[in-house]
Amino acid sequence: MTDRLRHSDHGPFRADQLRDGDRYELSNGHPIYRAPAGWQHASGSVKGGLVLDSDPDVQWTGADVGVSLESGTLRAPDVVVRATPPSGDSTWLTEAPPLAVEYAGPGQDERDLKDKIAELLAAGTRQIWVVRLVGPQRVEAHRPDGPMKIYTASDVLEAPGVLRNPVPVRALFDRDAAHDVVLRNLLQRRGYDNLDDVREEGREEGREEGVIDAILTLLRGRGLAVDAAIEDRLRACHDRETLQAWLLNAARVEQAGLIFDI
Repeated sequence: MTDRLRHSDHGPFRADQLRDGDRYELSNGHPIYRAPAGWQHASGSVKGGLVLDSDPDVQWTGADVGVSLESGTLRAPDVVVRATPPSGDSTWLTEAPPLAVEYAGPGQDERDLKDKIAELLAAGTRQIWVVRLVGPQRVEAHRPDGPMKIYTASDVLEAPGVLRNPVPVRALFDRDAAHDVVLRNLLQRRGYDNLDDVREEGREEGREEGVIDAILTLLRGRGLAVDAAIEDRLRACHDRETLQAWLLNAARVEQAGLIFDI
């Protein structure tokens, strides 16, 4: 049932005739069978999805999502990236995603891949990354406004306006490299630039806790009553200069609550 040629005539099928889970795409109304993915293809799609979904500027990604560009076309890139989550009752996406990724392994139908790329770019997709699983590690980047460019394993890919961070080509192939990128992205989603920032914050918090414990020990050692409200206020403070001033006060005040008078 697979037709490897791009049809100028319109075929007999529409996207709304296909159901979620059907193993077909449509090109101008003609069905294209999609067989189960091989292990390299499937593993690659997971890596690519994780890397892209974790980017701090990405709000939604999907794997094998049907994109119905018009009634007779239904394409399902391995990974798609959108600026906003989909809405509405439609089963398929009805707008071309700004970024799509295809993993091309052994047995790839090159003529259909070419058609798929052309259809997505014509519909508004800004970039399509074709990750080549056969031969040297490389990614082909297709754009509507220029020739295809090849990026090798030592290069990085960029998608301005879609992704905040560059994507090392190796992260789309290698599990450890993918995890490194995901860690960086997730840290940035939580307000950290990198893992060193997390470690430094931990050291800062440790120093703050040490000063707070010293204040409490000094107050109690002087026989002053420290209630829960005083301890809670101390532990809520994260300004080192303020804590140091309170520590000095703890050595001379006659009531514990007076340490906060600076």
